[in-house]
Amino acid sequence: MLKHIGRVKKNQRKVVVAFKTLPDEPESCLVVATENLSSEDHDSLIRLVESNSGQTADEFADVMARSTLSDGSNMLSRFHATGKLVKFGTTAIEMTPDTNNSINLAELNELIAQQRGIGLTDLAVQDGSKAETPAVEANKEPTAPDNPAPTPLSASSNDVLTDEQIAGNLRSQADAMFKEAKRLREEAEALHPTKKSRAKKASGETS
Repeated sequence: MLKHIGRVKKNQRKVVVAFKTLPDEPESCLVVATENLSSEDHDSLIRLVESNSGQTADEFADVMARSTLSDGSNMLSRFHATGKLVKFGTTAIEMTPDTNNSINLAELNELIAQQRGIGLTDLAVQDGSKAETPAVEANKEPTAPDNPAPTPLSASSNDVLTDEQIAGNLRSQADAMFKEAKRLREEAEALHPTKKSRAKKASGETS
């Protein structure tokens, strides 16, 4: 079973759900339509979804914010800049953890909120240490008979993540990764000190 995988209920187009709900808009979500991606970006996205970090993340956008695409660009930043993050009503999205089961995203959000003992509005990312979600106006679902693919949000629109929000998030992620790297180095030294560390320790012991 995989988290974050879903489809548009009306046309069955596959999506990856970046934000299950938005601040002040518990009935809206942001998704990435996988069919609109290049093969390289699609593969990078799916690998991240299937990874341990992707499956343990509550909001997939948190992992996107600290991951890169094949060209080295930040995944969340580039998907934002190229209009790949699309807003839908949560009732329009079905989560498909496997080929035999599905659940409406709106229902899933209600279940998660009940399990946590919080209101639906509290599910949205509010903490600045995580990927920030945009404050957006409700978009209507496509009404054309052939139900074409939803129009991506423009990078210059006020309806998506701003460059300032992206930059702030990247700085937060960089700080967090620096602290994590420092912690891992300290653990590594404790397990098996480098030659330089052993020499320094020996010098200190003999002095």
